[in-house]
Amino acid sequence: MKKSKKLASLILVGSLGVSMLSGCSDSPSNKNGEINKIQTIGITQLVEHPSLDKTREGFVKALEDNGYKDGENIKIDYQNAQNSIPTTQTIASKFASDKKDLIYAISTPSAQAAYNATKDIPIMITAVTDPIEAGLVKSLEKPGGNVSGTSDYISIDKNLELVKTFVPEAKTIGVLYNTSEVNSKIQVDNLKEYAEKNNYTVVEKGVSSSNEVNQAMSSLAGKIDALYVPTDNLIVSSMPIVSKIANSNKIPVIACEDGSVSSGALACQGIDYEKLGYKSGELAIKVLKGEKISNIPVTTLDETQIIVNEDTLKALSLDKPEDDIVYIKTQSN
Repeated sequence: MKKSKKLASLILVGSLGVSMLSGCSDSPSNKNGEINKIQTIGITQLVEHPSLDKTREGFVKALEDNGYKDGENIKIDYQNAQNSIPTTQTIASKFASDKKDLIYAISTPSAQAAYNATKDIPIMITAVTDPIEAGLVKSLEKPGGNVSGTSDYISIDKNLELVKTFVPEAKTIGVLYNTSEVNSKIQVDNLKEYAEKNNYTVVEKGVSSSNEVNQAMSSLAGKIDALYVPTDNLIVSSMPIVSKIANSNKIPVIACEDGSVSSGALACQGIDYEKLGYKSGELAIKVLKGEKISNIPVTTLDETQIIVNEDTLKALSLDKPEDDIVYIKTQSN
């Protein structure tokens, strides 16, 4: 009898121990009986440059502002491909095999790699100029698959009006772009349409690696009155080289984002990439809370501002426009 009582006591103590351990679990049950867990987010970024970095920072800030903190209730796995397309594919495959709860893809190549790797994990994109042409969504209003997010699309008219502002006598516009980026080819086509309507001649120069940028820029010198740089990750990351050659040859560079202007381009009609990333984070929270990503429209930012590099303006001996303009100086390398 004593042995039976002792055994029963041990069973009771063991049951209480299990119960207490369950109460201390990292994945407690909520009031609805659902299991809460630390959600995992994989961030894949093509390359480091100011605009893409800002989208990542804005994304994380949005999560933190809404109670999602890395190391507490979410776990962020950040990977940078260092401008290598094969590496974007490796990162995406690893995120898919790890079964992340959400992937945040920064840039068109990173987004395409993630989409090719999984059709199940929600993919939040940003800094993708044309998600439809990139094959990521069926439409901006109703993406329809496992991809949504934000686009950095800006009407090319807005930026190229800056050519008229700073170089009213210009006749020829050069464009430097990465031939392997769908995002860039779309913008080059838009440039050609704009040029035809506004009586400009376009001189294209495509490159496939950063090693070709110096020679490509040198070949454009003397042939163009202004240079247009699209939201091309390879060219934007090479902007110190581009702007150095352009400025020494008195060629105004019209860019599409403020990071390029900080690196020496003359001007852009740009969006705030940190705000773009913040918006992506707000959309990601909806997904983390259970909303279907297929029902979340792709978002763009309407607000733009003219940003001018004051150092470059002086180097090109150009007058300050009378418009409402934000002036910045070249960041030291």
